[in-house]
Amino acid sequence: MPTLSWLSRDKDLTSAEKVPYRLLKEVPEHSYGDPAISDWCAALNLEALKALKPFYAGRVKCIYIDPPYNTGSAFEHYDDALEHSKWLAMIYPRLELLRDFLSEDGSIWVSIDDREGHYLKVVMDEVFRRKNFVANLIWEKKFSPQNDALYLSDNHDHIMCFAKNLPTWRRNMLPLSEKQQANYSNEDMDPRGVWTASDYTCAKTKDERPNLYYPITNPNTGEEVWPSETRVWAYDRNSTQRNTDENLLWWGKRGTNTRPRIKKFLVLETSSVVPKTILSFSEVGSTQDSRKEVRALGLPSDFQTPKPEKLIQRVLQIATNPGDIVLDSFLGSGTTVAVAQKMNRRWIGVEMGEQAKSHCALRMQKVIDGEQGGISKDTRWTGGGGFRFCELGPNVFDESGH
Repeated sequence: MPTLSWLSRDKDLTSAEKVPYRLLKEVPEHSYGDPAISDWCAALNLEALKALKPFYAGRVKCIYIDPPYNTGSAFEHYDDALEHSKWLAMIYPRLELLRDFLSEDGSIWVSIDDREGHYLKVVMDEVFRRKNFVANLIWEKKFSPQNDALYLSDNHDHIMCFAKNLPTWRRNMLPLSEKQQANYSNEDMDPRGVWTASDYTCAKTKDERPNLYYPITNPNTGEEVWPSETRVWAYDRNSTQRNTDENLLWWGKRGTNTRPRIKKFLVLETSSVVPKTILSFSEVGSTQDSRKEVRALGLPSDFQTPKPEKLIQRVLQIATNPGDIVLDSFLGSGTTVAVAQKMNRRWIGVEMGEQAKSHCALRMQKVIDGEQGGISKDTRWTGGGGFRFCELGPNVFDESGH
């Protein structure tokens, strides 16, 4: 398998092993809520991961991280102007450590832009193995052109998704949105409720699936209807007979459609949408939405690069279930753990510097008290829970290994 080479690669490949194990010490004045059902919020990225590893290795269902993008510009809370080799040296050992946290049915999701996105894919191929690649999701982060763009308007980010072990990973189906539910009606007053009509054919040819190439009789006209030779029926003869007996074939209001469609009932379809790799701003929010969310929380200063709560909600809807552990080791303004709390997931957040207190801990206090921004109304969040805030203590071992 091809690998990337950079100036300090040999040293970086072993740097995670050399990070010392340090103790975690709780800071009670920044902890909050019910300690009996709490999780962690810690400081210092790489060493914090090493300190947490003995407790949580192999237990985390979903990791979402939003690392520095190496955009060449300095943000208030991150020195994001790292040269390419330094960025690779930063990300590689962290991915190695994060891999050890994942459960066998877990997954990792990494936000990135075009500058390092393709290099990140190659690094993750190496760390998580190419065979465990799930998808490269595209998030439409802006809803209008960037008129001052020198070349092209940058309107999207990537989210790279890898499974720890793809054969054991299972994605969840998504609930129907209100817009999708509006497509359901009940034109024939079916007692089973509202429904929508779906295509009755599949993208197979007559030669590929000869058993799916047969006539269906329209009960209203008596006419025999055949599928296309390049797009045959999606159901065999026996299934079609059952669908007919159960009044699932729809021939249109007048019963004269040239081909049948199949009725899909809303009561059976509420969690049946397959997740897509395109995440539009209308579904999961934009950067403008995320900045408004953080500003509405009344935090000390506006955080420049947050993600909208709906975007993280979509990731956790696909990758987790209630009670699962979620980890974010580039916590930023605390969006991931705020969403995890509102979705009844356990969480671990890691953040460096004062924003661990000024943003993350303060935001989580507001969430536990029942703040109603972001996805709160969508999840019917009213508050509750708690967390432990920890800082790194001394090394477990001294220089001589004692």
